[in-house]
Amino acid sequence: MLMWYVILGIVIISAGAGLIYLSDRVARFGFMKMFDRNGNNAQCRKTAGFVLILLIFAALSLTINLVNAVVCLLHFVCIWLLCDLVFYLVGHFRRQSFKYYYAGIAAILLSCAALGLGWYLNHHVWTTSYTVVSEKAGQKLRIVQFADSHIGTTFGSKGFERHVRKIQELNPDIVLIVGDFVDDGTTREEMVSACRSLGTLKTKYGVYFAFGNHDKGYHAPEVRGFTGNELIAELEKNNIRVLQDKTVLIDNTYYVVGRRDFSEIQRGGFRADMEELVSGLDKNKFIIVMDHQPNDYEKEAKARVDLVLSGHTHGGQMIPLVQLIRWFHIVDDNVYGYERRENTDFIVTSGISDWALQFKTVCWSEYVIIDISGS
Repeated sequence: MLMWYVILGIVIISAGAGLIYLSDRVARFGFMKMFDRNGNNAQCRKTAGFVLILLIFAALSLTINLVNAVVCLLHFVCIWLLCDLVFYLVGHFRRQSFKYYYAGIAAILLSCAALGLGWYLNHHVWTTSYTVVSEKAGQKLRIVQFADSHIGTTFGSKGFERHVRKIQELNPDIVLIVGDFVDDGTTREEMVSACRSLGTLKTKYGVYFAFGNHDKGYHAPEVRGFTGNELIAELEKNNIRVLQDKTVLIDNTYYVVGRRDFSEIQRGGFRADMEELVSGLDKNKFIIVMDHQPNDYEKEAKARVDLVLSGHTHGGQMIPLVQLIRWFHIVDDNVYGYERRENTDFIVTSGISDWALQFKTVCWSEYVIIDISGS
């Protein structure tokens, strides 16, 4: 918890400093002279710049919420600092200052381009494919994995219905949902409709679900209108298998293990140790583990499972968040993509949606296809 307060403090201080910095930069534009009647009062222009930046920030907060307004602000600050540095160095070496404030123009254009791209990467979903080869594999198995749909954030139940149709087009043998299917703000109606959409999937071995940290909700049930147990009931009504520290065997070849989320411990509950969870399994068969948070790689590798699928991190989302995740060990292991430890393969997906942030600038939203075949 202390870690989150430290990060929050850094963000607040950075945002405040950013407002002041951008106010000073905006005051350098020629059009700001209209606020300086005497023509030599720089402080007047800076004050007008501060009011202008504050109004823009307020407008963004009202339209895309405060969190995303801060994201936009910090992107502008970072890119503007870089542009100021580049144009300063160019001016120094050419030994002549620029007639116009080109650094500011470049900063605005580049910031808008970066944020526009980040919005696009977040709100459109691509397909990422992996191939896993193992002597344990029997008949080829195609997994479609997705996580972090957070129904009601970047899309509602109707949008999710379109994603389900896309998943069906990927021809999965099995679909594995690795947590945060719903969000704290998901309504009961959206949850029911999304579960119904999942029930339309036609696969060889079915659809399986493991809980994430948001699925059971951090608030009282009346806030969003349903409990974790009601979510389970609705999923099972639509033939989705919910695995909480449980295992199923498919095709007498592949185990699918669904772990309770790490947040259960933080809530005062429990989850089984990895070694304990697979102790009775035939290790000659291929073991697939669904574990929402990538926090237990060492024990999962030691338990000799073959493939671990996670989400939760949203791919690190953007600079500098991806660095903060690593520096502060928000997750203990991987932030995104593929990693191998000993004889275990690990895959972390960036998810198909987001929790609060509406931009992805170091990754993209994705479905994951994993083709498992024998050597």
